[in-house]
Amino acid sequence: MTSAMTRRTSLGALAAPGLGFGRQKSRAGARSVPVGVATTDFRDQTNQSLAAELKSQRVRRIQLFFTQKDSNYWRYGQTSDLKGLTPERAKEIAETYRAAGIAIDALGVYATLIHGDAAERKAHLAYFEALMKTGAHMGVRVFLSEMGHWHPPGPAPAVAYDWQDDVWKVAVATGQELGRMAEANGATVLLEPIYRSLLASAKRTRLFLEEVGSTRVRAQLDPANLLEVNDLEEMFAQLKPWIGGIHAKDRKLHVTAGVAAGQGDLDYRKFVTLAAQYAPGVPLTVEYAGTQTYRQALGHLRAVLKEAGLKEG
Repeated sequence: MTSAMTRRTSLGALAAPGLGFGRQKSRAGARSVPVGVATTDFRDQTNQSLAAELKSQRVRRIQLFFTQKDSNYWRYGQTSDLKGLTPERAKEIAETYRAAGIAIDALGVYATLIHGDAAERKAHLAYFEALMKTGAHMGVRVFLSEMGHWHPPGPAPAVAYDWQDDVWKVAVATGQELGRMAEANGATVLLEPIYRSLLASAKRTRLFLEEVGSTRVRAQLDPANLLEVNDLEEMFAQLKPWIGGIHAKDRKLHVTAGVAAGQGDLDYRKFVTLAAQYAPGVPLTVEYAGTQTYRQALGHLRAVLKEAGLKEG
């Protein structure tokens, strides 16, 4: 029987290949860090105006969430009617950004994958696959999600839903189905841990990914989401071979709501240094910032990179 350590090592080795982000050959020698922006909070923009705005600030990569005024399809934790997002429209949106010199690293999905109703989970997986097919028309093959949040009706259970034994088993089975779906569509899924969820720590996320056992299902690390339960070194050490994306936002300790980069308790210099060391070539994507706030958050990230002796890739 294969030992747990051997299984971890072999799965980690399989998870290690990059996602087209131009990884450096030598992890130790990597001094360049790609920087991007998530479009979630740019709801006051059209795709055309957003592309022009981001270009003006030398942004060259985005994680695209369909929240813009002319492509308002995204709903956190829910499915959405994608009827208007035809292949032609999807290609047009992608070309809008590429014409501005902006690459689309990933599409945001964030469907609820731990719903207690099997029919609902099936619907959310179908929605996920629909976005994979949309992404294929756009030349995008990476898709982001959390496991989501769901609470059974009635009084709160003695053990939180996310931490019940059977929920873990169902979640792993759902993750494996997601892996098969991604394989069939030539896609990769990045799952984002957050301390108040099924993937509540870096270790629990690693154990989940190992049990799912698919090279198509990896991790979107957001250090602000785990600041309450993990030190930065723990996060990167636990998830090192699985990291396919990294969010750059912030959080105050013992406070649920996240904030923009530089407004919380995250040690940003240590964060960017560890990112360059453990995940060379993986973009740091600014999140929790929109039209009025992203320049400050982006400026903070860029300033800290410079202080740490790192270049924006």
